[in-house]
Amino acid sequence: MYAYKFGSEYWVEYYNLVKNMCMRIKPILFLFIIISFSTSYAQKVNWTSDGLFYTILKEGSLVKIDPKTNVETVIFQEWDLMPYRDSLPLKVESFEYAKDGKRVLLFTNSAKVWRYNTKGDYWVMDLHTRQLKQLGGRLPKQSLMFAKFSPDSRQVAYVSGNNIYAEDVVTGTIKQLTVDGTRRMINGTFDWVYEEEFGLRDGFRWSPDSRSIAYWQVDATGIRDFYMINNTDSVYSRIIPVEYPKVGQKPSVVRIGVVSLLNSVTRWMQVEGKPDEHYITRMEWSGSNELIIQQLDRKQQESKLMYANTSDGNVRTFWAENDDAWVDLNNADPASLNSTSGNIIWINNGQDFLWVSERDGWRHIYKISRDGKNTLLLTKGNYDIDEILGIDEINSFIYFNASPENALQRYLYRVRFSSPKDQPELVTLGSLKGTHSYSISPGAKMALHTFSNYNTPPITEWISLPDGKPLNNADAIVKHIKIDERIDVTYLKLVTEDNIEVDAWVRKPANFNSSKKYPLVVYVYGEPGLSTVNDEYGNHNNSLYAGDMDEDGYIQASLDCRGTPVLKGAAWRKSIYGRNGQINIDDIAGGAKKLMELPYIDKSRTAIWGWSGGGATTLHIMFKYPQLFTTGISIAAITNLLNYDNIYTERYMGLPEENIDGYKKGSVINYVNGLKGNLLYIHGTGDDNVHYSNAEMLLNEVIKYNKEITFMAYPNRGHSIREGAGTRKHLATLYTNYLRTHCLPGGR
Repeated sequence: MYAYKFGSEYWVEYYNLVKNMCMRIKPILFLFIIISFSTSYAQKVNWTSDGLFYTILKEGSLVKIDPKTNVETVIFQEWDLMPYRDSLPLKVESFEYAKDGKRVLLFTNSAKVWRYNTKGDYWVMDLHTRQLKQLGGRLPKQSLMFAKFSPDSRQVAYVSGNNIYAEDVVTGTIKQLTVDGTRRMINGTFDWVYEEEFGLRDGFRWSPDSRSIAYWQVDATGIRDFYMINNTDSVYSRIIPVEYPKVGQKPSVVRIGVVSLLNSVTRWMQVEGKPDEHYITRMEWSGSNELIIQQLDRKQQESKLMYANTSDGNVRTFWAENDDAWVDLNNADPASLNSTSGNIIWINNGQDFLWVSERDGWRHIYKISRDGKNTLLLTKGNYDIDEILGIDEINSFIYFNASPENALQRYLYRVRFSSPKDQPELVTLGSLKGTHSYSISPGAKMALHTFSNYNTPPITEWISLPDGKPLNNADAIVKHIKIDERIDVTYLKLVTEDNIEVDAWVRKPANFNSSKKYPLVVYVYGEPGLSTVNDEYGNHNNSLYAGDMDEDGYIQASLDCRGTPVLKGAAWRKSIYGRNGQINIDDIAGGAKKLMELPYIDKSRTAIWGWSGGGATTLHIMFKYPQLFTTGISIAAITNLLNYDNIYTERYMGLPEENIDGYKKGSVINYVNGLKGNLLYIHGTGDDNVHYSNAEMLLNEVIKYNKEITFMAYPNRGHSIREGAGTRKHLATLYTNYLRTHCLPGGR
């Protein structure tokens, strides 16, 4: 979804930076400057399967650590990673143990596919002999994706060239299980839009008996290419095609197959409905000869859960839900649950499973019987849960994060699935107000707990469960809290002229003097993918500013609006349906008007800026409410809703043939004539997400209405505008100089 992809890509770098810090034995304080958008400090811990230890890569070695005692056990050392006598050690990026614990799978030499580094080289190490063996045989280097051990630990399956392979880890024998893979016929992984909008990348699952593999096949042959042009790497331009289904185009044909390792024959599951009128968003094994599949209709208003018999391919629907807007896909966080398969959480020895739904107007956890005949609400009340984080089968606990009293914060709660009448129990220490994140071990025996709020940098501790107490009292968070005195933030609830209450934060500069008036810089987003007003550290800084906004005397602020994914109920989130670019913009404008009533705001020096979805919001405000802000900076914005992909846009706007008026009213390109202030517009020509054509269409309207703007194109840069030498420094310099020129800093 274009709404937050700059953020997610930025956080890949952030995750790699802080992962090792958070994995240390003692809690540590760390300080960093980030761009102003919602974050989560929860780190994925590489727990052992028994939930008693975790493993980290430390100075090239793989180390197992007991959180209770801090005792480290070296699994292998850096010199074990030299495949040849005169070679350098492998630089391991991630790893996975075989179920029998005798081997470990190592991922190295990765390369980016769309957003993430999901292809590279895989090696298997025998932990007894320390022998290394590279997988893939004669397949191209740096081409393997999503390698994983079979349940019996004897084989590893992976994708290369959009085909699926299985390799015997002892003999090295490789079986090619699919043969029709091409750029547009994709086996075992996904096309651009499925990855972007459904978060699907790893597209195959081993059967419990290790005899077959279930997989997605995406047939994108009916999807038109969007052409990007590389004009800089050669004296002749080069066309870069991306299969990209725009709004109004039917989805790729997606089906589920099960391929036998014995004969490489695929049996296709006979999922009901026209294959180009629905999506298959979840799939995993639910038995030795059975899959569970989630299907969404094209409008994403009906979700069906189906069982597929892998012996004959017959499929039957056993549970369904509908929504007049869209069915939210949120269920569990597979990363938090240490899951490699998906979002179905089986309990009670597979008799029931857990499901998250908004069917009663709030995001709640339900227990559904295997046959789908009994559905039981487990989290009752007028509040939303965020995500399921862990399961304790022994004590019948479901752990989840929520914040019934303050939607800007997060706390750990639990409820017993054996006693649904009980009220959810708060596990987090209630006196620590802010955002609490948890990585819970398998079986929910312990967790890594991270806490921060607006002026408390993230700090971690290991806790035991179910008591929620620190494993080591000396390392308890409460004993190491330090306040960042530089941050002066106030949270506000602003009531607009339309009687809509929106959340906002305001950050005052250093040496603030209430008798002076200061310039206001508002960061916005305003789309369904992201909230910018949260009580967590780093949510109030601006990494694009090449300097110190506090010292330079800027008031910084941000505000949320209807449609953003705040824990305020489905009605808040789904009120945007069919009206994206309308009511959310009105809320931002209404909140901004209230902000400017603050006595220390200089209304002659006001700026608004945003990236991606926030870039579109910025343009909307500058064009439709030109009296509010003197300056706008918009980066990588979609300017016409018809330019974006079908999954994201149709989810929130419906089909264009049914809501063409809503599409027109929600597209900023139709309001350019309203511009009065200073506008800087920035876009990368290599943006495969929000295409550069959005910029050129906007420029045509600017020319048509004789408007003047400042425009910067970054050749071959993607949506995050990070590629190439000097790019980020240039972008920051451009942003900062424009802001300082048109929205002068300092109190007056």
